[in-house]
Amino acid sequence: MPLSGPQLERIVDNALAEDLSWGDITTDALIPSGLEDKAIILARANGVLAGVEVAALVFSRVDPGLKVQLVLEDGARLKPGDVIAVVTGSVASILKAERTALNFLQRLSGIATETARYVEAVKGCKTVICDTRKTTPGLRLLEKYAVRVGGGKNHRHHLGDGVLLKDNHLAVLSKRGIPLAQAVRQAREHAPHALKVEVEVTTPQQAREAAAAGADIVMLDNMSIEEMRQVARELGGKVLLEASGGVTLQTVRSVAETEVDVISVGALTHSARALDISLELAASP
Repeated sequence: MPLSGPQLERIVDNALAEDLSWGDITTDALIPSGLEDKAIILARANGVLAGVEVAALVFSRVDPGLKVQLVLEDGARLKPGDVIAVVTGSVASILKAERTALNFLQRLSGIATETARYVEAVKGCKTVICDTRKTTPGLRLLEKYAVRVGGGKNHRHHLGDGVLLKDNHLAVLSKRGIPLAQAVRQAREHAPHALKVEVEVTTPQQAREAAAAGADIVMLDNMSIEEMRQVARELGGKVLLEASGGVTLQTVRSVAETEVDVISVGALTHSARALDISLELAASP
């Protein structure tokens, strides 16, 4: 699992601070400090598991003495009743870590599950399902990881990860008398040589202009199926074609069949429903 180190620890510690900065009044009042037992983390719905190592880190940051046995790995296909992990040790510590650990598991598994649905919907097509930067502030590292677990690919991780001329960039430049073709050339001149240049367009004519100006990737924003098919016929194989804007699980297959190379879907991260996962603990008398 490519999630480790100080950045992940900061994310987990910030999440724990939301819950524990003022203590756990209920647990401290009712649960004996020396009481130990076992808790089981269970799936309550069908889906794709993501975030087990993050959840394990939550428990260890609350109490290094807790032992977490991971029964399933990220990417596992879940069904109701599946045991995901077993946590053994201080009952008080388990209760203090429970909600934060489940929040990560449910959120990331929900994203992986939603991504897997989109990937399955375009099965047999050449098109790749990709995410966007429409992520929860502070959680991009984890949410983009969950997309990969679900079988999708990552678009830019941050604004320095690629050149993307969007509509607002082009609108500002147009007011200054700089046409699309010149904007593409200017971006390429100033960007690091290893970065690709992508241009967001809304019409087939703009797509032609961007490709002629030397764009590596042309993003077809909110185009109709017929317009995307037309662009793919003309420019397919010459530039990478990405479809974006308003793509749903119901329409993604039709978009993929236009022969675009990539479909970017903001809903993978901004609208994924948390997967139902619970923790069950029955303290011994």
